[in-house]
Amino acid sequence: MMIEETTVAQDRPLVTIGLPVYNGENYVAEAVHSILAQSYPHFELIISDNASTDNTEAICRALAKQDARIQYHRAAENRGAAWNYNRAVELASGKYFRWLAHDDALAPSTLEKSVAVLEERPEVVLCFTWTQDVDHEGKPIGIKRSNVNSGAPEVDKRFFGLSRVHPAHNCEEVFGLMRTAVLRNTKMIDNYTDSDRTLLAALGLVGPFYEIPEPLFLHRIHQASSVVVNPDAQERMSWFDPRFRGRLVFPKWRQLYELFVVIAQSPQPLSVKLKCYRHMLNWIKRGRRKLSNELFWAARQIVAPGRA
Repeated sequence: MMIEETTVAQDRPLVTIGLPVYNGENYVAEAVHSILAQSYPHFELIISDNASTDNTEAICRALAKQDARIQYHRAAENRGAAWNYNRAVELASGKYFRWLAHDDALAPSTLEKSVAVLEERPEVVLCFTWTQDVDHEGKPIGIKRSNVNSGAPEVDKRFFGLSRVHPAHNCEEVFGLMRTAVLRNTKMIDNYTDSDRTLLAALGLVGPFYEIPEPLFLHRIHQASSVVVNPDAQERMSWFDPRFRGRLVFPKWRQLYELFVVIAQSPQPLSVKLKCYRHMLNWIKRGRRKLSNELFWAARQIVAPGRA
C-alpha cells in the first residue's frame, strides 16, 4: 500500500483503482502498467483475482513486488464477477474509486484530470471520459462519447438517460472515477445482467456526472471478452454469479424491480420520485418485448429443459 506518498501530501486525495480479474493473463499486465504510468501518483491498486486458473496469479504477484501501491488479493474459488467487482470496493481506502477491467487501459492523465473535477465540483458524483475503443492488439477502432444526459441538473432527466436501454449506451460511465462513500451507499454491481445500468441510475439520483471531452479510457473489444463469450442475457447471469448456472433467471424483470427500489431509496423528494416513477412506465413499454421473452424462455425451459 502506498503509505509514504499519501502522508507526504495529505492535501492530495488517495484514489483506489479496483482491478477485478479472472484468467486475464492476456492483458492484465498491460492494464496494470497503464495505471502505474499515471501522472497522478497518489493511488492504490487493488487487484482482486477470482481464483484464476491461468498465469494471472504469477503475473500479478510479480507486479506487486515491483510497486508498493499494488495489493494483490486472490479468492479461493470463483464467486462471480459481481462479487469480485464489489470486493475491490470493500478493500478500498481511497476517497475516490474507479474500476478497470483487466483488458482495458487508461491514458496517463486520466486520474489527474478526473480527480481535479471531483475536487473542484463537489456536486459531481462520477467523472468519466470519452472512450477510445481498441482492438485485440490495442489498435484504435473509434471514439465514443456519452449519448445520455448524465450531467443534467434535473434529477429525473439523469435517471431517464442512465436507466433506459439504448443501443449506443454501453454503460461505460461505470468505469469513471466515483466518490467512494456514494458508491458504497448503493448495491454496487449486483448479481444480474445489466446491473451496471441500475448502479448508474442510482448514482444519477444522488448527483450529476461530468464528462471529460477526451478519449482517456481505452476499452478493448476482443473475442474473449465477457459480453462476446456470453451474449445472451440469461447465460450471462452465471458470469455475474455462478450460482445461477442451470437455473431459471429473469434479469430484465430483476432490473425492473431494482430500478423501482433505487427510486424509493433515493434521497430525492417525493415530487422528483414521482417523475422517475412515470419514466418507469416508458421503461416498461420500451422493454415489454424483452420482459415477455424472458417469460417465454422460462416456459420453454420448463417444458423442454436444455432446448430453449
